[in-house]
Amino acid sequence: MPKSNKEWAWRITFDVACLLIVFGAIGLCSKAPLPKAGFFCNDASINYPFHEKDTVTDASLYVVGAILPIILMSIVEYFHCKHCHRQKTMQVCCLHVHPWFWAIYSMVGVFAFGAACSQLATDIGKYTIGRLRPHFITVCQPDFNKINCSGHAFIEDFECLGDNVKAIREARLSFPSGHASFSFYTMVYLALYLQARLTWRATKLLRPFLQFICVMLCWYTALSRVSDYKHHPTDVLGGAVLGTVVAVVVAVYVSGMFKKRCAAADVQPPSRQNTIDNTDIP
Repeated sequence: MPKSNKEWAWRITFDVACLLIVFGAIGLCSKAPLPKAGFFCNDASINYPFHEKDTVTDASLYVVGAILPIILMSIVEYFHCKHCHRQKTMQVCCLHVHPWFWAIYSMVGVFAFGAACSQLATDIGKYTIGRLRPHFITVCQPDFNKINCSGHAFIEDFECLGDNVKAIREARLSFPSGHASFSFYTMVYLALYLQARLTWRATKLLRPFLQFICVMLCWYTALSRVSDYKHHPTDVLGGAVLGTVVAVVVAVYVSGMFKKRCAAADVQPPSRQNTIDNTDIP
C-alpha cells in the first residue's frame, strides 16, 4: 500500500485515468457506423413483434447492478476493516481517513473498471457483427416491393420504411446481449466477492442464500431478453459467457479479494481462536 503523498497521488491518478480511458472508448463505440447485415426473406427468427417496454428496463438493470454490489461491499468491508485494522485513521494525500474508505475505493474502483471493460467488449461485439434482433422486420418494415425474394436469396440492399429511427438502429445490435453481459458480470462478481470476503461464521446459509439471489437476478434478466423478443438465445448466451469471464478474471487476478488480509483470529469464531492459539504453542 502506498505510504507517501506522492505515491497516493500517482496511484489514484493512474486508476482514474484507466477508468476514464475505458469509458471514453465506450463512448466512441456508440458513435461507430453500423455494419449492414442482410437477411433471408423467409427468416422467421427476425420477424417477431416489437415490444416498447422491457421486462427489465435499463434503469432497473443499472440501478440494481451498480447499487446492490456497492451497498453489500460497503457493509462487508466495514466489518472487515473493524476487525483487521487497529488504527482508526490512515493518511491519504494529506488527509486522515478511515481505512474503510480506502477499502471501498479499492473494491468499488476495481468493480467499476471490470464493468466498463465488460461493456466495452459487449459494444465491440455489437458494432462488429451487427446481428439483427428478433423484431428487426417489424421495426424496419423493408420495402418488399423492391426486393426480389425468389430463389431463397440473401437480401443486403434494402430500404427501411419504418419511422422509428432509434428502434431501427438498435435492431441491428443484437449480439451479444448487453443486459446479459452486464447482469452476469455484476452478479457473478458480487457472488465471488461474497465467497471471498463474507466470512461470518454465525450461519452457514447466509452467504449461499445471497449468492443464489445474485445468480437468479442475472438468470431472470437473461431470460427476459428472449421472452421480450429483444435477443436471440445465442445473443443471451454470448453475453452471459462474456460477463462471467470478465467477472472471474477481474475478481481473481485484479481485485486481490482472495488474498488473505486478516489473521486466523479474524475469520474464526472466538471459541476456536483460543484453540488455534494454544495448538501453535510448542
